[in-house]
Amino acid sequence: MNTGVLPKILVVEDEPLIAMDIKGILGRNEYAVVGVAHDSEVALDMIYNRQPDLILMDINIDGRRDGIEVAEIVKERYNIPVIYLTSYSDDDTLERAEKTLPYAYVVKPFEEGHLKSAVKIALFSFNSNLENSKISDNYLRSIASEEITKKEMEILLQILKGLNTEQIAKTNFVSVNTVKFHQKNLYKKYGVSGKTELVSTILNQFM
Repeated sequence: MNTGVLPKILVVEDEPLIAMDIKGILGRNEYAVVGVAHDSEVALDMIYNRQPDLILMDINIDGRRDGIEVAEIVKERYNIPVIYLTSYSDDDTLERAEKTLPYAYVVKPFEEGHLKSAVKIALFSFNSNLENSKISDNYLRSIASEEITKKEMEILLQILKGLNTEQIAKTNFVSVNTVKFHQKNLYKKYGVSGKTELVSTILNQFM
């Protein structure tokens, strides 16, 4: 996605300090922040008028709707990918959020590397149709130094979709420690030190 035009991102976050932190991170990484909305009504207005390429959506925002309800409208009316910013991890909230088909979750407090990775994956996935295997299993196996097991491949694909360790564990009905064990093997086989470097290595070679 090297068009010379910076991807436009809308930040929907009702905590000003967090919003400014996100805006700074995005600016340092060559993304154009087209607006910061602190409530649902302003968010919907900005989405309609500014047509962002990606929305960073806090689940617990001010206004008549929460972030999930805003994302439902985005899903119905616009073709714009959404990344959730959330401090929530209860099952009911995640179940509601999953129905809007988000591209990733960024759990607060977040690390800059995690946010950068989630944004990069979401934009790449949306534009390159990652869900339809633009990045194939064969490609992922070909750039690894050792054979990738079936379970490692499942976890790798979930990492590329933006799931965090806890979400991967829940999806696969295994413990967090089991996921971390497979992640450690993946890092070794791809010659990287962590998740952000793993994602960047794969996407940089693919693009």
